[in-house]
Amino acid sequence: MSTASIDQITLADEPARWEALGFTLADGACQLGSVIVAFTGQGKGIAGWSLRGVSSTELDGMATTLSQRPEPGSPPEHANGALAIDHVVAMSPSLDRTVAALGAAGLDLRRVREEPTPAGAPRQAFFRLGEVILEVVQEPGEVVDSHGGPDRPARLWGLALSFGDLERAVEQLGEHASPVRPAVQAGRQIATLRRSAGLSVPLALMSRAERVGAAP
Repeated sequence: MSTASIDQITLADEPARWEALGFTLADGACQLGSVIVAFTGQGKGIAGWSLRGVSSTELDGMATTLSQRPEPGSPPEHANGALAIDHVVAMSPSLDRTVAALGAAGLDLRRVREEPTPAGAPRQAFFRLGEVILEVVQEPGEVVDSHGGPDRPARLWGLALSFGDLERAVEQLGEHASPVRPAVQAGRQIATLRRSAGLSVPLALMSRAERVGAAP
């Protein structure tokens, strides 16, 4: 069984934007569950991540470094009720190639879903990284064709966070959050953060999973 886990995710956002949305920061970083979220304040999206327990950083183009840092202690409370990172979303123009690279590095593949998503992605693969799920999404064919073909690298794209009280969090975020709606995962709800929130990374807000550690 894989022991791979996420140590840190680095975002291009300004830390003050996260603090303004009700996240607790210390020394310019935010801890969500067992994962540290750091910020560069430059660029856009997810700049990279560091992983424990992998045999290679060659993850089909996803910017990755190795970490030997032990897991942090208990996370702080966040005013918006955020608990942890539920899953990280990556995009790939060639899902089979990316799955092979991640498996070769020691990541734990849980399953491949051969069904389209509501957003039109034809297939998805799910890996377990400690308490977090990595969801690798196959780009739709028209996206692959319009963005340079299938030889492009995979990329880290977005985050989904779990909340103890999703409706309260959405109410606090006001115009920055979409209405709550049923999630693809049975029994769960989801909302999304709008661009008005000022973040450069796509962020979904989800109700807490009923069974922590369950397969996706």
